[in-house]
Amino acid sequence: MTLLDIFIGLFGLLVIASLAWRFASRRCSLPCPASLRWLVESDSPFLRTARTALIVQRLHLQPGMRVLDIGCGTGRITIPIAREVGPQGEVVAVDLQAPMLRRALEKAQAASLNNIQFLRIELGDGKLQVGQADRALLVTVLGEIPNREKALRNIFDALKPGGMLSVTEVIFDPHFQPRGTVLRLAGAVGFAQKEFFGNRLAFTLNLEKPRGA
Repeated sequence: MTLLDIFIGLFGLLVIASLAWRFASRRCSLPCPASLRWLVESDSPFLRTARTALIVQRLHLQPGMRVLDIGCGTGRITIPIAREVGPQGEVVAVDLQAPMLRRALEKAQAASLNNIQFLRIELGDGKLQVGQADRALLVTVLGEIPNREKALRNIFDALKPGGMLSVTEVIFDPHFQPRGTVLRLAGAVGFAQKEFFGNRLAFTLNLEKPRGA
């Protein structure tokens, strides 16, 4: 067996595992395991669209805003957002996994940030405050949610009229959601497209809750 054969075999297993994970996530919640949190601790040098600074920049934040970081993981994006909105603002960091939230809390404490609220909930349970958030973001998270329509409705209700949901997707994520799928799901609950950055393989899509909603 040559090195090429080994490489092809490993690549094939990776593809099969990715497809199996994506299929299973339609029936139950399968977020990135906490044991693999090192994969999301820092920016990938290969994915410019998903870099923290760009994601935060595209949120158009202002001091005093309230932001929902849904599927916050270890707080890679939570921490810089908290700095941007300042002490008069607030970030609500939401995740299913306690180890992820503990790591994010450790980062917040190390940065002396007191404007972050941590919530361990499953999106779609209706536990987000209605009409209180200026911004919400889903960074390679939407495909991990079994009931995406219900989750997006929950986010829509949690945003103020004129508020914005920012969705970032990259093709390397096992739960990758194409732009068309995101638009279809988001449009069904009332969101309208506001901005698009990137390309069909790696993008950020900003969606607005209409002011009259």
